[in-house]
This record gives sequence, structure tokens and C-alpha cells, in this order.
Amino acid sequence: MIVWVNGTFGAGKTTACRELVELLPGSLLYDPELTGAELCRLLPADRLAPVADFQDLPSWRRLVPEVAAALLTEIPGPLVVPMTLLREDYRDEIFGGLAARGIAVHHLVLDAEETILRARIEAREEHPGDEAASEAVRTWCRDHLPAYRAARRWLARDAHLVDTARLTPAGTARLLARLVEDGTARCPIVQSPDPTGDTVAAAVLLFDEQDRVLLVDPVYKPGWEFPGGVVERGEAPTDAALRETAEELGLQLEAPALRLLAVDWEPRTGPRRGGLRLVYDGGRLGADRRQGLRLQADELRSWRFVTLEEAAGLLPATRLRRLAAALDARERGELRYLEAGLPAAVGAATTG
Repeated sequence: MIVWVNGTFGAGKTTACRELVELLPGSLLYDPELTGAELCRLLPADRLAPVADFQDLPSWRRLVPEVAAALLTEIPGPLVVPMTLLREDYRDEIFGGLAARGIAVHHLVLDAEETILRARIEAREEHPGDEAASEAVRTWCRDHLPAYRAARRWLARDAHLVDTARLTPAGTARLLARLVEDGTARCPIVQSPDPTGDTVAAAVLLFDEQDRVLLVDPVYKPGWEFPGGVVERGEAPTDAALRETAEELGLQLEAPALRLLAVDWEPRTGPRRGGLRLVYDGGRLGADRRQGLRLQADELRSWRFVTLEEAAGLLPATRLRRLAAALDARERGELRYLEAGLPAAVGAATTG
């Protein structure tokens, strides 16, 4: 189990978490900032030059779940993680990686009025005896207050906010321990561990009256997606498409309503699985059916209809190419075979 204590820089996360590990038997404090500092020491200067924050390094976001999972094998209790995480897509990536490893996450945010936060920041003396270094830390904390104000909107949906205005670090830790014990702040993301092999997945494209396509925003990974998911063992892809659409959107479709538009072979990239991706046309949704959409709370955050041009800002390149090919196949009444989202020449060998 992970107890992730979030909040703006200077909110008192580390101090409260040091108290918290004394209240949670067998627990251990893990600060992902140490992983970031080590990456900054290891990576070449030209790679670090454009990066203002180590959180922007994909390697950091990949390593945090790996290190956390490894540490949990060494201790009997939970891992307490004091770490500011203000970008929702980074939260999706990291928490999704933890969920894929079967690790439960309790997400708590230390919150207070900005005037109180500013007073606490001014009182910080991160480097006793080195006022210039301490002021640099205070400046960093002050500069990130606007980012926290903006992030607070999604944090209020995703986490349990703890008002620390009148709490000491010890009092904050006691409250956090109670919240962990009763499960109040446990994230709803539930995923089975990633299969070791490649997969077959089925997606369903749904359209509005303007022929815009519906995309969904998963809570367990960054970026947007098509409705759909992995085909289970022994399940037909069409059945998987129908099942996933019902589970994710509360939408009941019939098999005859689906038409296969594209089959795309997606290569494995890094930790991401590859395999076959089948894309179906699920037809148009009128206003009445759109009003009936019900998102699966532990998997999807929101949905929207987009044009292909708008999808370019939401989908990764391979998925965008797959969408473009599927839309073209829909318009022409064809079926496309793709590899990595690109048309693949398929011919038969001849003998003579």
C-alpha cells in the first residue's frame, strides 16, 4: 500500500510524513525527490538542459512506481510518500503504474489557505547557515503556488484534502493515520497486473451528428483513449467491444450494430504492451443516448466528442494515425490493415 501525501511545495508534507511513519507499523518513508536527484546526477547535461523539473523526465515517472514496488517487497507495512504532484497527467501515469502492479494508493493532500502557506514558506530554513540557499528554496515554493491553485480543482476530485491550518505536524499525522485506516482516501483505480505477453484489444468509435468521434479520459494513464479494452482469454473481440462499451459508458450495443473498420498491429514500446488493435464503428449517438452515458468511475474521468484535428492534441501519434485510417475506412466503406497505425502492404507470394 502507498500513502501518497500531496500538496504544494512548503506545505509540510515531509515533516508530517516523518511523524506518520511512527504511527503506521512497519511503514517506510520514500521521497521520490531522491530518485529525481539521482537521475539529474546520471543523465547527460544536454538531456537535462531543457528540463526545469525532474518530474518532466519520463524516466522519473517510470522509475517511481518501480522503486516503490521494490521497496514494498522489503517492508511489512505501507510506503509513505511525501511528494508534490500537480500535473494530472503525471498523476495518471504514476498512479496507473502502481495500480498495474496491484498496489493500492491512498491519496491525501495537505491543504491550507494561501496566506497560511505563504507564512509557512517564509518560515522555512532549508539550509541553516546558508541564507542564499534557503531563499532559493523559498522562492521555488512561492513560484509554485499558482500551479497549486490551478491543480487544486482536480486534486479535490481525486484526493482527500486535509485542512492543516490549525494542525501541528503531529496532529496532521494522526489525522492522516485515521484516514488511511478507514480507507477514506483510497483511490478507486483497480487494475490487474500487466500480462507478460502482447494483447488483443477492441475499441469502438462512436459519433455525434457532426461526425465527431467520442474519446474518453482514463484515470489510470495520461492522454485520451477510445472506449474499449483488452480482449479476455476465450472472448471474441466483438464481444469484448460490446462488454467494454457497456462497462465504461453504460451503453448497450448489439453486435449487428458494429462494423470492423481497422486492424492495427501495435509494436511493443518500452514497458507498453503491443499486439493487435481492432477498431469498430459503433454508429451515431443521438442526444438522448448521450444523456444516458454513465462513466465507469474507477477507470474514466470524462468524455468528449472531437474532430480529427482536435484529437491530434489528445492522442499519441500511433493512436492518432489509427483513428485517421479508421475514419477514412468508414467514409469509404472499407476495412484497413495497419501496422503501427500505417497502411501495410499485404500480398500473396506467387510461384511459377
